[in-house]
Amino acid sequence: MDKLQSTGKKATRDGFGAGLKAAGDAHDNVVMLTADLRGSMKSEDFINAYPDRFVQCGISEANMIGVSAGLATAGKIPMATTFANFATGRVYDQIRQSVAYSDKNVKICASHAGLTLGEDGATHQILEDIGMMRMLPGMTVINPCDYNQTKAAVVAIAEHHGPVYLRFGRPSWPVFIPEDQEFVIGKALHLNAGTDVSIFATGHLVWYAIEAARELAKEGISVDLINIHTIKPLDEAAVVASAKKTGAVVTCEEHNKYGGLGSAIAECLAKHAPTRQEFVATDDTFGESGEAEELLEKYGLGVKDIIAAAKRALGKA
Repeated sequence: MDKLQSTGKKATRDGFGAGLKAAGDAHDNVVMLTADLRGSMKSEDFINAYPDRFVQCGISEANMIGVSAGLATAGKIPMATTFANFATGRVYDQIRQSVAYSDKNVKICASHAGLTLGEDGATHQILEDIGMMRMLPGMTVINPCDYNQTKAAVVAIAEHHGPVYLRFGRPSWPVFIPEDQEFVIGKALHLNAGTDVSIFATGHLVWYAIEAARELAKEGISVDLINIHTIKPLDEAAVVASAKKTGAVVTCEEHNKYGGLGSAIAECLAKHAPTRQEFVATDDTFGESGEAEELLEKYGLGVKDIIAAAKRALGKA
């Protein structure tokens, strides 16, 4: 666990901006679209470098998805950007019909996901988006954990053919993944080898899972810690191998307990290795306005909640 240290704080949306510029440098057919959120999406470096590859769609998210599908048909790699609530809940029909059904090479890049959107409150804090998007046939679903992993993920999705939902967030968050860490779509990242309990975490909660694992180690509980940055396709081999080793599983996500990472892993284990599982996720509820970290604590997504879930999975609670 000693190697998993924060080198500072940056928002994952800043990682998206950096990755977008890098992807644009590498691929001249990458184009960026937004629904009146160029600043919030941290896209200025890309826009300044490639103004002719930027499309401002205005507050018209459904139209943005349609335009993206058309650009993909013409051989472009469209990065359609807006807040996660609008990128999924508002335009699900357009994504299903114009992108997923015809396997368009559209990348839906969604910021301000989960509770950590904070003060904008429940109407913007979407906690159902992973479930919605992973149900679409052929849709790849990615939820990176920090600035560096988000930057690497953007470069990776530009090179991947097919529809992608990339989810990231607003707040400054610890940066702990090495800058040169390879990002492989569909390949889980093993952060710590352990023997007592498996903790599978995604997005912002990977850092909380690291902190929980440190505290559990002080009590003699060895954590097998795995970062599931790609929820679909799920790295089932990594999930099954860890669950068989420990016999106890905890899943951690900034999402509703229905339909997200926990559900994906439960489906996998039900087929291949039935295992006791505890879920750290929101409990079938909407959020509210507040500070990001306070909301995570209030809704049961804090470090202490992960520790308690690990002990329940081990029968020690």
